[in-house]
Amino acid sequence: MDHVRDLVGYGEAAPDIHWPNGGRVAVNFVLNYEEGSEYSIGDGDGRSDATLTEVSAARVPVGQRDLAAESMFEYGSRVGFWRLYRLFRDRGLPLTVFASALALERNPAAVAALRATDWDTVCHGWRWVEHYLLDEATEREHIARGHEVLTRLMGRPPEGFYCRYGPSTSTRRLVAEHGGFTYDSDAYNDDLPYWTEVNGKPHLVVPYSLVTNDAKLMGGPLATGREFGDFLIDSFNGFAAEAECHPRIMSVGMHTRILGHPGRMIGLTRFIDHVIGQPQAWICRRSDIAAYWRENVRPAQGMGA
Repeated sequence: MDHVRDLVGYGEAAPDIHWPNGGRVAVNFVLNYEEGSEYSIGDGDGRSDATLTEVSAARVPVGQRDLAAESMFEYGSRVGFWRLYRLFRDRGLPLTVFASALALERNPAAVAALRATDWDTVCHGWRWVEHYLLDEATEREHIARGHEVLTRLMGRPPEGFYCRYGPSTSTRRLVAEHGGFTYDSDAYNDDLPYWTEVNGKPHLVVPYSLVTNDAKLMGGPLATGREFGDFLIDSFNGFAAEAECHPRIMSVGMHTRILGHPGRMIGLTRFIDHVIGQPQAWICRRSDIAAYWRENVRPAQGMGA
């Protein structure tokens, strides 16, 4: 069965590694770039997508274009992306982009800006659609197409893969079969990378998080950017307090149409100010985490044998 559950994980026996520069908390800022690849009438989906916008649910009848929702997505690619891009560029901070391939393909200026950095790209699907709704043949096609488009746009292949919300039971196997990815992030079950076995071979998983994620600002428990910043600071401090016990990853999930608004970015900048210079922190790209883990933590003996 694909995706056999592991309810035990590392337990008390987590690998006692130190991240580069002596860090114990790997802080990975992740910018989700999805705008333009969501469900839309124009792309033949029969509906508009209002997910993670300023409204809790679509208000326009299914089958009609929701121009309000479309324009909220457009804010992300037109304005929010550039605001976040400038922040990380000006601070000289590494960034990982979870890119839906079609979304980037529709914004050549954003592609050019990203190509001018050393930030890494993770394939966030060809489109921002739920892979668990796709049949296996279509999903295989989406994975391959996403990899091809991002490789062509960025001039280098994406190393990782991450779905919208959650994978299908076939996703990890199809990603491994593709052969162009070195890891996936379709898991929320740990604060450290881990090896699993796919098709008889070791496969690396670098888990993501929906906890330290700006989606909490959309109709959820957090209302202001300052609250989000406080939560990020508390989360980092909590990870740092465990530094002598275990190393950790802290993934900070961001969306151009959410955190790209000035009032919300206040919290992000407060968190950045807090974490920069912390001796426990290693601010890094996701590809850096994957590379370090492959080099320093080998698959269990017999895995893939």
